[in-house]
Amino acid sequence: MATERIAMNGDADRGDEAEDSRQGDSIVRRRRPLNMNHYANKKSAAESMLDIALLMANASQLKAVLDQGPNFGLYVPLITLISISLILQVLVGVMLIFIVKWNLNDESTHYKLDILENVTTAFVFVIVVVNVFITAFGVQLPSPGVLPS
Repeated sequence: MATERIAMNGDADRGDEAEDSRQGDSIVRRRRPLNMNHYANKKSAAESMLDIALLMANASQLKAVLDQGPNFGLYVPLITLISISLILQVLVGVMLIFIVKWNLNDESTHYKLDILENVTTAFVFVIVVVNVFITAFGVQLPSPGVLPS
């Protein structure tokens, strides 16, 4: 069996993204251009998963605040902040669905996609700031043996 040299560029071998051609006793890899739709879909899916995790955390926080009852000192501000966060998260989720559905290779949609992505990024920033305040105000779960009065 003959010994072969393989020219590697450090990337993992992915048959769907590269073509192999033989030149002498080495293999040269030619990369295909990046499919922007594929990249954007993966990016949006990852953002959606993070959005779902935060949505679940906010739902848990809302339940804890509601369990505290209206006698809790920060009841109204926390309910307001958690509600704002939940509403914005749903809006961001819907916007991500539209971003995934549009074709990035169609240049006529670039302007709309750019605006939509900028608005989504701004909403995500607001969600982060709101959640910092939610955390700062503190949501404590009620003690198991203590009933709200």
